[in-house]
Amino acid sequence: MKITTENLIKLALSILLLICLFQMPYGYYQIVRFIAVVGFVILAYHEYERRNIPLVIVFVALAFLFQPLAKISLGRQLWNIVDVVVAVGLVVSIFVFNREKKHRIIAKIYTN
Repeated sequence: MKITTENLIKLALSILLLICLFQMPYGYYQIVRFIAVVGFVILAYHEYERRNIPLVIVFVALAFLFQPLAKISLGRQLWNIVDVVVAVGLVVSIFVFNREKKHRIIAKIYTN
């Protein structure tokens, strides 16, 4: 795993979302929403620069889901499921996309 800004954002967001599974003060959830929006927008921008439109759409959708202005009321249990799924997806993406990137680099070397 290469330490990049994107991987640090993904890891930090994953940790923050998993902490949401515990009983925390309401202010924590509000802070997580703000941090999540900023993190997902940054991730969407990085993917946009790579022309990876499907991931741009995913990160923008997640930014809208977590945005704190017009809160989406899913209930605690459903939010816990969303938090776990998103956290696991972010952690998995760290390893999967790094592997794909390596394969593209290796393929490029052998085709030249």
